[in-house]
Amino acid sequence: MEIGVDSFVATALDQSKDGSVGDVARVQELLEQIALADQVGLDVFGVGEHHRPDYVASAPVVLLAAAAARTKRIKLASAVTVLSSDDPVRVYQQFATLDLISNGRAEIIVGRGSFIESYPLFGFDLDDYEELAAEKLELLLKIRAQTKVTWTGKHRAPLTGQGVYPRAAQPLLPVYIGVGGTPQSVVRAATLGLPLVVAIIGGQPSAFRPLVDLYRETWKKAGHPAGKCFVGIHNIGFVADSTAQALDDFWPGYRDMFGRLGRERGWPEPTRPQFDAQCSHIGALMVGGPEALAEKIVNESKSLGGISRLTVLLDNRLLTHAQLMRAIELLGTKVAPLVKKATA
Repeated sequence: MEIGVDSFVATALDQSKDGSVGDVARVQELLEQIALADQVGLDVFGVGEHHRPDYVASAPVVLLAAAAARTKRIKLASAVTVLSSDDPVRVYQQFATLDLISNGRAEIIVGRGSFIESYPLFGFDLDDYEELAAEKLELLLKIRAQTKVTWTGKHRAPLTGQGVYPRAAQPLLPVYIGVGGTPQSVVRAATLGLPLVVAIIGGQPSAFRPLVDLYRETWKKAGHPAGKCFVGIHNIGFVADSTAQALDDFWPGYRDMFGRLGRERGWPEPTRPQFDAQCSHIGALMVGGPEALAEKIVNESKSLGGISRLTVLLDNRLLTHAQLMRAIELLGTKVAPLVKKATA
């Protein structure tokens, strides 16, 4: 199983700092975190696209390109690219360039996003949500497969044989489908023969087994090679030297994040007992000491019938850079070896 980290590059909650200075520091911290993840042997680092004041990741590929120049082995992925509100030609060009800089380590994880700010920002109608996702994915895959493209759609000017350059270093630039639980997206990924990444941010991971089974069944019916079937999981989490420390360190930022989301979306405020339950052996939050976290990852994989990758979203506006660096170190040097040994 591959083990990695995801980040939305959350800004610090301390608003007493000048915004620009805070953003400069946050980007430098991110690059240090990716470099450390590479050094300690983690498999992948993902940066997710967001267009909100609490994140500095509206252009993930630029951040990943900066990280590519200071890393050697780790895969560099978007987590996710909101393809529905972007131009597939530019998405391919940007990630092909990242692939050249990184010598073949770029990955695109496309999704529709958990927030909707990008749609009005770039002039797209939310009523076209489903159409945009299907049409733009079709075009991206066509560009990936051939240099000169002829294509016609509803939401973009047609292509009449133009070449799309540069081409990626990898013969087939990896494209994954990121989903939050929509069966239609799962079926689309399996039918097209694309790897799947499921975001599990709450509840019990075992409840996602029917969705994963649907993907595997559809994959098989579509006639794709069984050995290429790929299921990745994205969890929120944190690791510290002990489980008690991890819980106490992560809770304030978790309360802040989901409290704000709750006020936006009509959810109740999170409570500490609910948080502790989500961090239990059956909950979705990957929070704990190294041994406890490794055991939980292995159990989650078993409950889903085996997974190929797990990435932990470490973002938390109240965690310090030092705490995040320690978490990445523990994830690479202690958690990942335990998981890989148990799942070999």
